[in-house]
Amino acid sequence: MNIYISHSRSFDFKKELYTPILNSPLASQHKFILPHAESDMPFTSKELLMNKGCDLIIAEVSYPATGQGIELGWANLLNIPIVCIYQDGATPSPSLALVSSKMMMYTSTENMIEDITGLLRNYE
Repeated sequence: MNIYISHSRSFDFKKELYTPILNSPLASQHKFILPHAESDMPFTSKELLMNKGCDLIIAEVSYPATGQGIELGWANLLNIPIVCIYQDGATPSPSLALVSSKMMMYTSTENMIEDITGLLRNYE
């Protein structure tokens, strides 16, 4: 399964999001598309989404981001499933419920990986 990871750039996403995913067993079971793993240059997600380059979007929505909202809007129009995850204590935008099939709160990076692992069982 090709899974696009959408997120804000307002936090240390490489340490808090990318590294836990890449160090988990999930990385050998699925292809994760990490838009800013190699470079901080803008990533053209529209092409990826339009060409059916992903099967699922996992959106880390603890921090608001206009670009992420645009990505999620495109994905919604293209009927790509979107699951939103957010840190305990964050207040994600209520409008995310309009495009997301599931909202999941996590308390730690370990808990985040456990939740994503359980979630992906439903999409296999």
